[in-house]
Amino acid sequence: MNLITMFLLQAQAQTPAEQPTFFQQYSFLILMILIFVVMYFFMIRPQQKKQKEVVKWRESLKKGDKIVTVGGIYGTVAEVKDTFLIVEIDNNVKIRVDKSSVVKDITDVQNK
Repeated sequence: MNLITMFLLQAQAQTPAEQPTFFQQYSFLILMILIFVVMYFFMIRPQQKKQKEVVKWRESLKKGDKIVTVGGIYGTVAEVKDTFLIVEIDNNVKIRVDKSSVVKDITDVQNK
């Protein structure tokens, strides 16, 4: 006897009183939906909010802000364009970096 035949025989042998309830039939589906909802509110939504704040901060950069790039380059914003910044890293040394590569504002941090 194969597995499918056993399941069919078991289903026929059950009387209407032994039929599983709605929750018993769909408990796995309900559990998966509940797990997704919890993950959304505790992981995905806060990350989206943080990303929006970072994008807003990058758009508000202005001349004179001290920044750090993803590559670890410290500098001061010399000029702001649509998609990139001109960053002065030393006297008369300027580089062009993409706005998405800026990760920190160190204007308020004091050098020790």
